[in-house]
Amino acid sequence: MRVGFIGLGSQGAPMARRIVDGGYELTLWARRPASTEPYADTAAKTAATPRELAAASDLVCLCVVGDDDVRQVLEGDDGVLAGLAPGGIIAIHSTVHPDTCRQIAEQAARQGISVIDAPVSGGSPAASEGTLLVMVGGDEEVVARVRPVFATYADPIVHLGPVGSGQVTKILNNLLFSANLGAAISTLELGESLGVPRKELCEVLARGSATSKAVNSITMFGGTLDGLAPIAGALLQKDVRHAASLADDAHAPEGAVFTVADTALQRMDHPRS
Repeated sequence: MRVGFIGLGSQGAPMARRIVDGGYELTLWARRPASTEPYADTAAKTAATPRELAAASDLVCLCVVGDDDVRQVLEGDDGVLAGLAPGGIIAIHSTVHPDTCRQIAEQAARQGISVIDAPVSGGSPAASEGTLLVMVGGDEEVVARVRPVFATYADPIVHLGPVGSGQVTKILNNLLFSANLGAAISTLELGESLGVPRKELCEVLARGSATSKAVNSITMFGGTLDGLAPIAGALLQKDVRHAASLADDAHAPEGAVFTVADTALQRMDHPRS
């Protein structure tokens, strides 16, 4: 399978490296030429446009930031959809609204192109080690076709249902992570008010039964959210907003998880609106 990859940021770069190191024919495109320079020592090729990349690919993986970015690289005269042949597959690794994936899937289907949503969790270290978690939504047969490519950078690969299912799951995952951050930072603040030093309380929480990825992240940044905000603040704000939209559409109660998640976002100066 010939693979095209767009989105060579901190998450996408090691994923692309694992694909080409896995022996797949890989084509890259980036807005900034400097983003493709680290692959000069590999067999990866570089395309001038997303359309050119798509014409050389059977599978196009997108790892850009958000909904608008996904649409920009797919649509238009120089977009992926203009170059990908019938039978091709688009995998959306970006975390976007499920409706965005469903709309793109309907649009692509008219050209005989399949779309799956495949958001990831684990960060660049997991991608480099081949242990990313991939949450996949889409046709089972299409998922089976791309699974060997995904296996170069991911373990586990979890198929969750039709298109959009992966995004729903990733958004819920990030909602709970945000809530865990909020609960952890509130606990640390309460501890300080009760005379327990923050540094020592972090050590206890990180080693005790209350530990979590959120606690470990806060501990890593000295017991505050200040260091985490520039890395994940805006992304978590986007995903909690998506979760609220999904809850509204389903007429489901938001519940306390949103209140606690907002605590973390407010501490990072990114309140949900």
